[in-house]
Amino acid sequence: MKQFFTSEQVSCGHPDKICDQIADAILDECLRQDKSSRVAVEVMIKNYDVIISGEVTTKAELNLYEILDRVLTYVGVDNKDKYVITNLLDKQSQDIAMGVDTGGAGDQGIMFGYACNETKELMPLAWSIANKALINLKELNSPLLKADSKSQVTIEYENNIPKRIDTFLISTQHDEEAINEEIKETVKSIMIKTAKEYNMNTDFKVLVNPTGRFVIGGSHGDAGVTGRKIIADTYGGYAHHGGGAFSGKDPSKVDRSAAYMARKMAKEIVAKNMADKCEIQLSYAIGVKEPISIFINCFDTNKVDINVIEKNIKEKYDLSPKGIIEYLDLLNTEYSKTTVYGHFGKEHLPWEKI
Repeated sequence: MKQFFTSEQVSCGHPDKICDQIADAILDECLRQDKSSRVAVEVMIKNYDVIISGEVTTKAELNLYEILDRVLTYVGVDNKDKYVITNLLDKQSQDIAMGVDTGGAGDQGIMFGYACNETKELMPLAWSIANKALINLKELNSPLLKADSKSQVTIEYENNIPKRIDTFLISTQHDEEAINEEIKETVKSIMIKTAKEYNMNTDFKVLVNPTGRFVIGGSHGDAGVTGRKIIADTYGGYAHHGGGAFSGKDPSKVDRSAAYMARKMAKEIVAKNMADKCEIQLSYAIGVKEPISIFINCFDTNKVDINVIEKNIKEKYDLSPKGIIEYLDLLNTEYSKTTVYGHFGKEHLPWEKI
């Protein structure tokens, strides 16, 4: 039976991703100067206005305009000097700090990790292709194109096995003088290049800028807010999501650290051929060290008994926030490298190493 599944990704110039990058750049600077920093930053951007809010307790001295400039330079935003920051940062509540400082979770919540053998990075195929296409598009550095773009890939499955790309969509911001046909040919070449990198077909349906023009982008085309791309950040809809965003949060927040650890464990199970795909759920209570529950689902693809897999995980890993932070060295991670083009599937990240 044929089935179709679609995943999307957004570029570093998407307004939501600009906000995520600012939030994680602030986090990185806090941790660089003070490893005991507690950070929960939210950012909103519209036109030239940047609102930075949240709770930060740190000894770090922050130059928010310098941080903003670094982010906008990487993205490739025009008129950087016109952006104005409204600073609404405050200190973390002492009520939360009491539980966190003794090793407990920074909040309650559920987190999921996932892995499958559809790609070499053990990520879902549609997500991987959509993600790599935007990386290839940025690396092309075409004078025709600008920073804001989105991709979407539909994969045709037969009996739960990916067979071919059905539809490949990219919408990309471009120069006002660019000709539509030039844009389409440039983007289509990236689609074909990316499909070949994954040994997939190139006779897919092609959609490039379906509305015809995409000149106004970034914060001038849409408002951006931290944490609005949590599915693009993770598994493209193939797996569950606990609902918590990652960017702007220090690793005492299990929204981030436990999701990274769950991915680590799921990837290890698939990499060691214990299952073809695996999803792990962890749940926590604020101020409590150990997870309340662990749930493992291998979707009947496991070659090893689920009870044995669960026993191995519980014996091997300390899943308290402190244990996860130490095991993955999360106080020395450069979070700005996670913010765009996915938090998973990048070999250099500690939770991706097997």
